[in-house]
Amino acid sequence: MSTLKTVANSSVLIHPPGFYIIGFETFSNVSVYMIFLAFVYVVTLVFNSLLMYIIARNQCLHTPKYLAIVNLAVVDILLNTSIIPSMIKTFLFKDNFISFNLCLVQMYSYYTLAAMESYSLAILAYDRLIVICLPLHQNLFNTLTIMSSIVGITWVYSAGRMAYNVAMIAELSYCNSVRVMSYFCDYAPVFRLACDDNSAQWAIASTSSLVNLLLPFTFILLSYSTILVTVFRMKSVTNRVKALGTCVEHVVLVGIFYIPLLSIFLYGLYFGAMDPDVRVLSLSLASCLPPCINPILYSLKTKEIKTRVVALVRRMKTSP
Repeated sequence: MSTLKTVANSSVLIHPPGFYIIGFETFSNVSVYMIFLAFVYVVTLVFNSLLMYIIARNQCLHTPKYLAIVNLAVVDILLNTSIIPSMIKTFLFKDNFISFNLCLVQMYSYYTLAAMESYSLAILAYDRLIVICLPLHQNLFNTLTIMSSIVGITWVYSAGRMAYNVAMIAELSYCNSVRVMSYFCDYAPVFRLACDDNSAQWAIASTSSLVNLLLPFTFILLSYSTILVTVFRMKSVTNRVKALGTCVEHVVLVGIFYIPLLSIFLYGLYFGAMDPDVRVLSLSLASCLPPCINPILYSLKTKEIKTRVVALVRRMKTSP
């Protein structure tokens, strides 16, 4: 039975007890895919925790760059925690009901953390921009205090912005279907179930999502354009290679995160609606894989971290 909620203007909101998550309707290997995502989740937890442990234990790594990396690791763990256990419950154990309030909590958590993933990559681009383009001014523009402030501001903005968006969802009535065609309690599919005129709220929410995706991406592109101009002005080829070498892992992470999301968006824009199961599979992979891959790339490609990982493994082997 739907619940009724009276608001200040005496109108009545109709909220269902919950929603049913309906995804992968024609995907025959969904159980195998869920087992794969369980493995992805374990890798996400282990490698991001290891990365944070190594940085916390080594005083020489307490720099703005590694503060930004720790921030990304925290976001990675929380992002996959907000989505993968729920997917396993829904599609592996066939328990696809989620209460209305829990739906809002998951929606809020996921989209706040997805926005933070985007902003965290932009923060790392800022670090590379200052280090390469303004090396003599790092103490002015890229200190631990400044980096902490930037990280804190992005968290407050993302959390506050998404709280407003989810509050709009809570102020709509749902008197039609309770079937959410996605892999979790997704914002857009839930929004479409409302029976109110929600065009204004939809415009605000869509703009917010685009800003959270495109603003950091644009900043990253501008940062690397500036970095390339600076690098190719260097007279020494060795210095050029060295400078660009410090950006490789970050560029790969940016590609892994943004290319799938932008590809799905452009496909829908130019070719029309994608097959529902293909869309759900593509978006779930685009959401779940980057948090798993990020710490592995930083562990393998960053010399300081790789050295300490090797030292930690050797100590574990020699300890009784």
